[in-house]
Amino acid sequence: MKKIQRLFEIPSDYVQPPEHAEAKRDPFYHGVIRVIKNVFRAQGTVAVLHGLEHIPAEGGALIVANHTGWFDFIFTGMGPHVAGRRLVRFMAKKEVFSAPVIGAMMRAMRHVPVDRAAGADSIDSAVDWIQKGSLVGIFPEGTISRSFELSEFKTGAARIAQRADAPLIPCAIWGSQRIWTKDLPRRLGRTNTPVIIRYGAPVALDGTPDEVTQRLKQAVQELLDLNRAEYAEKYGPFGDGENWMPAALGGSAPTPEEAEEIYRREKAERAARKAEKTSGRREK
Repeated sequence: MKKIQRLFEIPSDYVQPPEHAEAKRDPFYHGVIRVIKNVFRAQGTVAVLHGLEHIPAEGGALIVANHTGWFDFIFTGMGPHVAGRRLVRFMAKKEVFSAPVIGAMMRAMRHVPVDRAAGADSIDSAVDWIQKGSLVGIFPEGTISRSFELSEFKTGAARIAQRADAPLIPCAIWGSQRIWTKDLPRRLGRTNTPVIIRYGAPVALDGTPDEVTQRLKQAVQELLDLNRAEYAEKYGPFGDGENWMPAALGGSAPTPEEAEEIYRREKAERAARKAEKTSGRREK
């Protein structure tokens, strides 16, 4: 491995492609990237990147990653940034785009809003970006996995890739949950936390969306297993009961079943608050 920009570790035999045309466009997006890189350098974060050869130097593609921490969209986009300073348009729920500050940033970076009540429109937007030659990123689990295991994959990624007839690139991230995730204390100081990001070969698009989704999840799981093994070898050993480690690996994170129950409870509470707010407006 060789280190570049004091932040990325990449295979020593990887040859970086020329800068993509996007490197000279979207100045706001590139400005945000510069700020993020400076923050991560200050924190001592090291991103170990594998599989960069699977990121196309030109043309559109859909990158699909697991989701264990709030910074996963940043880590998913690091590979394309190293591979020619390519940009990724991430799909995110539309409510994020309405937030006072982050919403304006998301719109300025031209990410893709997802309206879960009108999923077809979101798919159309993603397909359009890909067919215009852009990279689009998506987290098919839909939310952060508290168990740090893969939860159920929705079929949207498969349907987008099939519609766009574009490479469907699996990506696995490991270590992000140690920096900032749900229910655990944030570790945003100089923690020198390593994160491993691994991209895989495009997943075959033949078959039904369910069949493609099954292959996709298996591909992400295989990459995740490689990341975990490398992480333990390079940075371990880790003690039992670590709160960022899955229960199946000796950690104290919720089991997938417990995590799903927490999510169901949260979803029901959000729906109740929304109904109460709507009822209050009607009464006025």
